[in-house]
Amino acid sequence: MEKNNLGVTVAELGEQQVLQRLYQFCEPSMVGDDAAVLTPRAGHLLVVTTDMLVDGIHFCDRTTSPADVGWRSAAANLSDIAAMGASPLGLTISLGLPETLPVSWLDQFYQGVADCLNTYGTAIIGGDLSRSPVITVSMTALGEVLPHQQILRSTAQPGDAIVVTGVHGAARAGLELLLHSDWGQALSPTARIELQQAHQRPQPRLDVIQVLKEFTPVPRVTGMDSSDGLADAVLQICRASGMGAVIQQTQIPIPKSLRNAQVLTSEQAIEWALYGGEDFELVLCLPLSFAQELLERIDPTAMIIGHIVAEDDVTLIKSNGEKNLLDMQKGYQHFK
Repeated sequence: MEKNNLGVTVAELGEQQVLQRLYQFCEPSMVGDDAAVLTPRAGHLLVVTTDMLVDGIHFCDRTTSPADVGWRSAAANLSDIAAMGASPLGLTISLGLPETLPVSWLDQFYQGVADCLNTYGTAIIGGDLSRSPVITVSMTALGEVLPHQQILRSTAQPGDAIVVTGVHGAARAGLELLLHSDWGQALSPTARIELQQAHQRPQPRLDVIQVLKEFTPVPRVTGMDSSDGLADAVLQICRASGMGAVIQQTQIPIPKSLRNAQVLTSEQAIEWALYGGEDFELVLCLPLSFAQELLERIDPTAMIIGHIVAEDDVTLIKSNGEKNLLDMQKGYQHFK
């Protein structure tokens, strides 16, 4: 199959030839029929999640290459699968494409998706194409989980430790670097690349889920991912569970490069960590003994940042002892 066609658009190639071109990125046994057929293992629950990204809203060519759009789109879905405690089975892709879109953009996008899925041992198993005035990406990921290992937002209990599985604020800093190349001059070249990669190529934390599955007995775990911001995740969990939380600001893991280079004030760094979004870490609530064991077995940047309380408020305790309530309105919200 000719893969270059740098000047060819999707309209010139036509739907059937575009589909044939994209099959090379898919699981061969799953494409070609009207639907993919999956058989979750006996005793497992089927987990389904859908995520949509729109050009100019969720990505743009200033900050994200076509391959990075593909990776980020896939990673967002896999992160939702991880947030449920599940393992991925496959992913479908539906695209709305302008007629003038170069086929080369589509090739690079699918390569980015495939690279992400291959990293996490899953595959593209179907999808759909349509004409659209703007590039629109809708993905549906499927996974499986044993009933007693599923993670919900609504099961947190007073005394549970709140664990974040890695640093926050990195993706926001990466976006700043991509939008404003003159920002962060004190950062080393390595740090700049790492922060940009945090935005362009986030890593869904399926590795953490695998560790949790190895615990005996299996702990009760409540949680979600932090794609819309750390503060949003804590607030959503507390709202769903009918609980509150106390968060220690000094325990929130900030990228070391941001602290060392002093490119942000401490208040700005915390603001980006709480409300910047798109870090794709997990925020988990579980009994303290299990939380401590989890920290010993995963990324050293993971931290216990606070605990669940019976009262409704979610309180942030600053380094000077001052107490503030987390603000639901500061995080990313559609239509705001």
